[in-house]
Amino acid sequence: MPLVNRKGKITLAALVLGIVFIAAIATLKPAPEKAKRPPPPLLMVDVITAAPQHLRPKVLSQGTVAPKREIDLISQVSGKVIAVADDYGNGSFFRSGDQLIQIESDEYQFAVVRAKAQLAKALEQVALEKGRSRQAKREWRDLGDRTANALFLREPQLAAAEATLESARADLDKANLDLSRTQIVTPFQGRIRQTFVDLGQFVGPGARIAKIYSTDVVEVRLPLSDRQVSLIDLPVNFEDAATANYPNVTLRSTVGDRHYEWNGKIVRTESSIDIQSRMTYAVAEIQNPFKEDPNSDRPPLSIGMFVEAEIEGRSIANAVPLPKQIIYRGDEILVLNANNEIAMQKLTIVQSDGDSVVAVDIPSGTRVVGTRIGLPVPGMKVTTSENLATTTNLAEGEAQ
Repeated sequence: MPLVNRKGKITLAALVLGIVFIAAIATLKPAPEKAKRPPPPLLMVDVITAAPQHLRPKVLSQGTVAPKREIDLISQVSGKVIAVADDYGNGSFFRSGDQLIQIESDEYQFAVVRAKAQLAKALEQVALEKGRSRQAKREWRDLGDRTANALFLREPQLAAAEATLESARADLDKANLDLSRTQIVTPFQGRIRQTFVDLGQFVGPGARIAKIYSTDVVEVRLPLSDRQVSLIDLPVNFEDAATANYPNVTLRSTVGDRHYEWNGKIVRTESSIDIQSRMTYAVAEIQNPFKEDPNSDRPPLSIGMFVEAEIEGRSIANAVPLPKQIIYRGDEILVLNANNEIAMQKLTIVQSDGDSVVAVDIPSGTRVVGTRIGLPVPGMKVTTSENLATTTNLAEGEAQ
């Protein structure tokens, strides 16, 4: 029995000593030294230093070339078409006053002859009545009476003869006018878009002869949004109709694989805003679009051609152009303070196109972050290419 108790005590003592030894080792073990982790490298960004200036922005639009003046030539008399001009055909050019169609005129020449005969008869009647009136006056004076009625003096008969004379003259003018209308002539210089009659066809009053348009001026309707309208000095007031300071516009088109340009001016806006698109339509005019340029092989600005337009805008003060890619949430940019810490700043954007924006009211000298940052956090510190250049220069100086 005593031997068993002795073995238990020894086992317990060994167990206690082991626990004490392990605890001592755990307690007296030196703490591991914390390795200093190097700070993460700062993001490098480009910097755009704001320099406000006066800018004249270019407003972009597009449209289709259309004639300024286009009409239907209408026959005012009836008859058979007995002759047509050699260049009477779709697409043919003509000068002002050129004859396109000749309508059979025999009937109208007969009417002129008859009108001349009626005029001669009316002249004879007036001469007779004047002679009878003078004779009646002499007879009444011979009777010694100072008063006489108008009927005795043949005044009504003379007035009727003179009215018949005026009517005969009007009939002759009308006959000559109808005769002249058998020749269908052009009222301006232009081009035939479409013909409706041809040789041997009978036409009546009101029949369409041809659709023609003038070639001295063409126009292009250019849709503009509200923001674009605010950038252009458009002629929208009554007083603007006589001004010569219309905005310049450059039209561009591609023919084959070559690009061509034409210069024009915005001369007016349409009378109302389009109720569906909410666009304002400005009208650009181009003078002499079919005139050949001896110094260029540029083709004519044909009707129906699609063109892109670049309109000269009004001058904007304190404007700063910026790349569109550095704009956040539509109207914010990142700016840097003296410690190269970023912050968000609101913009007032006056123009935006595919690659750039124009903003105003950015203080001069503002350091704008010119690199797109995926998740910008206000207060985040960055480094700039300016700092890199300075560090490199210092290192090169120390090496020397």
